[in-house]
Amino acid sequence: MAALINKKTLEYLAALARLKLKPQEEKKLLKDLQKILDYFEQLKELNTERVEPLAGASQIIQKNIFRDDQVDLDRRQKETGEVGRVLEAFPETEGRFLKTPPVFE
Repeated sequence: MAALINKKTLEYLAALARLKLKPQEEKKLLKDLQKILDYFEQLKELNTERVEPLAGASQIIQKNIFRDDQVDLDRRQKETGEVGRVLEAFPETEGRFLKTPPVFE
């Protein structure tokens, strides 16, 4: 049996999300939400008996595919002079690093 969403439920959800919907928006949203709920009903019919549950994406991605962040300040400064200007404008620096107050003590 397909779950139904009615105007009262939509008004409640809109109030939670602090949305003010026009009547034509309500009508379209009711239709769209009902399509989404109908799709979930279709998914419930799938046979997932031999499908192993996933605990998270970590089971799919076994290695880090992202490179480490690397900034070549010397090259960038030569290209744009931007880093030098930032370092000069910052109140306190140590070498090529900006010093900030500690967040935790």
